[in-house]
Amino acid sequence: MLWIIEEDGAVIMNVLLQPRASKNELVGIHGDCLKIKVTSPPVENKANKKLCEYLSGLIGISKSKIEVVKGEKMRIKKVKISDSTLAEVRKKLSLD
Repeated sequence: MLWIIEEDGAVIMNVLLQPRASKNELVGIHGDCLKIKVTSPPVENKANKKLCEYLSGLIGISKSKIEVVKGEKMRIKKVKISDSTLAEVRKKLSLD
C-alpha cells in the first residue's frame, strides 16, 4: 500500500485531514491517503493535535508516540507512529 509503510521501527502514513467535521471519524482510503475527519478547526495546530489524539485512541498508544512530520499546514499530512508495527496499526485501524 502506498499510503502506509513501516520504516525504522515506526509506521509512516499519509493522511488526508478534514477539519471542522461534525464528528471525529476514520473515513477510509482516499487515493493514496487515509482520510480522517476531526471536529477541530485548522488554526493554531488544533486540527493536528486532534488528529494525533484521535489516532492514539484508535490505535491504543500514547499521544506522544504520534506526530505530524510533514504537511502541518496542509490537508495532506505525513504522520509518524513510533514503537508500532505495520501489522499492529493496520489491525487496530481495521484495515485488514
